[in-house]
Amino acid sequence: MEVAPRIKLDLIERDDSYAVKAEIPGVRKEDIDIRVEGNLVTISAEMKKEKEEKKEGRVLRRERQEGYASRSFTLACPVDDGKAEAKFVDGVLELTLPKKAPTSTKRLAVK
Repeated sequence: MEVAPRIKLDLIERDDSYAVKAEIPGVRKEDIDIRVEGNLVTISAEMKKEKEEKKEGRVLRRERQEGYASRSFTLACPVDDGKAEAKFVDGVLELTLPKKAPTSTKRLAVK
């Protein structure tokens, strides 16, 4: 009986984005929190389950499971969080994290 959810990650870098595939079994999508701050990405998940066993109307056993897991990782380039996307299907979270366009540095001439 596993209490805390485990987050297993695959991270792929493409020319213009990062693709993240995270396996988080036993968690509802409402219980997943994703935060992007520049090039730091944090995925957190909370699991709450209740199991009740009845026989002839009497409760023989009631179990509760709670767990929390969090993974953070730093990317080489900042993420354009306005274009980032997240999808959660069958215990697998998929993130598409577009790279932020590089900002140019302008040198000013002193007059």
